[in-house]
Amino acid sequence: MTAEQANNISIKHFLSGLGIFPVKEKDNYGMHRSPFRLDVEPSFKVDYRQNLWYDFGTGEGGTMIDLFMKINHCTFTETMKRLDAYPDSFSFHGKKTFAENNILVKKVLPLDNSVLLGYMAERKINPDIARRHCREIHYTVNGKPYFAVGFANDAGGYELRNKYFKGCISPKEITAIDNGLDACAVFEGFMDYLSYLTLKNQQHPQIDIVVLNSVVLLEKAMGFLKRHNTIHTFLDNDEAGKRTLAAIQRVCKNVIDQSAYYKNHKDLNERLCEKSDVKHAIIKPKFKMKR
Repeated sequence: MTAEQANNISIKHFLSGLGIFPVKEKDNYGMHRSPFRLDVEPSFKVDYRQNLWYDFGTGEGGTMIDLFMKINHCTFTETMKRLDAYPDSFSFHGKKTFAENNILVKKVLPLDNSVLLGYMAERKINPDIARRHCREIHYTVNGKPYFAVGFANDAGGYELRNKYFKGCISPKEITAIDNGLDACAVFEGFMDYLSYLTLKNQQHPQIDIVVLNSVVLLEKAMGFLKRHNTIHTFLDNDEAGKRTLAAIQRVCKNVIDQSAYYKNHKDLNERLCEKSDVKHAIIKPKFKMKR
């Protein structure tokens, strides 16, 4: 795939595949809530004719490649590899995407594929924890087969990950784990949640859990969060993470920001990856979480 082809991938349909849809829409453009921060009023513009984006809240904008690099925190080279691995129907014309139900799930299996387990090992996730909390999803797009690690949400959809692909099977929704406890931990994505379990040496969380699966879904988690006396947040060390933390703090009384324990890393999984030399054993935590 060339850079020109990558930039012809529809930004609108790429965002819809992440569960980010236009709040206001005209023939030539749509106004979305920003994927990088909490947006009360939509301030993220997608120009449909030019296939460009602009975030009025930060003054940033650009092409499809720029957007992919920013959302996934990856280099240009990695972006091109990952976009090249996208299904054919995630097309250069943007006519069909996962979000438009062009994906056909063939099998949902226990996670046992050596390639997918190898990918989880690269992320330093304990394999037993990965098997317990994830599934192996086999699907086709226009008859072409794919497979990925799947993490279920509360609406029956899945977050999908493999080495070259990050996406989802609609519907997009949060994942809440209710153990009936007074404390709750909040994660932006499921890789951070699995990193937390790996660091804590736990097969099951000893606390209630919310995995947002996207910061734009925070509002859907607020009802669940309000039921708890204490909230521990494990959010990304970026602007979106800070804004999400601030929004939770405005609604919930006792919010403990745990990001100090990975302050030199963009998220909890990056800390796990950089600090651990163990690939296939449960990793004992090197720090204590605040209580």
